[in-house]
Amino acid sequence: MPLYRVTLAYDGTDFLGWQAQRPGSGRTVQGALEGALVRLAGGQRVVVTGAGRTDAGVHALGQVASFDFPRESDPVALQAALNGNLPEDVRVLAVALAPAGFHARRSAVSKLYRYRLDTGGVLLPQRRRLVGFVPWRLDEAAVRAGAALFAGRRDFASLASSGSSVKTSVRHVTRSELSFDETGLTFEVEADGFLRKMVRSMVGGLVAVGRGAMSVAELAAALEARNRRRWPAPAPAAGLTLVRVDYADDRDRVLP
Repeated sequence: MPLYRVTLAYDGTDFLGWQAQRPGSGRTVQGALEGALVRLAGGQRVVVTGAGRTDAGVHALGQVASFDFPRESDPVALQAALNGNLPEDVRVLAVALAPAGFHARRSAVSKLYRYRLDTGGVLLPQRRRLVGFVPWRLDEAAVRAGAALFAGRRDFASLASSGSSVKTSVRHVTRSELSFDETGLTFEVEADGFLRKMVRSMVGGLVAVGRGAMSVAELAAALEARNRRRWPAPAPAAGLTLVRVDYADDRDRVLP
């Protein structure tokens, strides 16, 4: 069967995350995509693999998924058919035939996440689905110093969600950057992989040093401790977006 790769965007607010759950437990992005593919495949089940298992409430501009389809279809026509069968909070941005052996998760070499955080004042209702919020103004210098702690190859066990089954908590962060504006900050982080809730935990740490609840030195010690109980609580899911997934031989990538 032909192997396809799709690039997806979605508003994760009303989903229980990417990964399909047991029937009746709630909406998932994987479930919505597989449901659309079943209809297009004449009732035959199509199993989809995602590049990242985004959690409940997390969004995507460039999620990638792969699947075997029962018949070869024109990518443009398949994109249109999928979008005609998907709910309005999920859209397929691109479809392409994938080379043999391609796997959306295992073939990925890096992922880029973006977190948008509004700070101080009152969160505007129009922004509540797409940003995180804290009522404090954060110290920019302290937050930047905190973000610098994440760069490089490190053990991020302190930021891992409980119950994780990964073989190692070591990840290589190649980008950990901040920008500030009148409403808050945007944090962008790129790495060869991420632990569950790792980015949200990073932002939780930045909030802690930014509001003065921890010093940068204390945050660094908490990172080195490799103990989740030493690390601040993760930031809300609403502010997090999977921006892009990169592959070694990717010449036709759709950039959001």
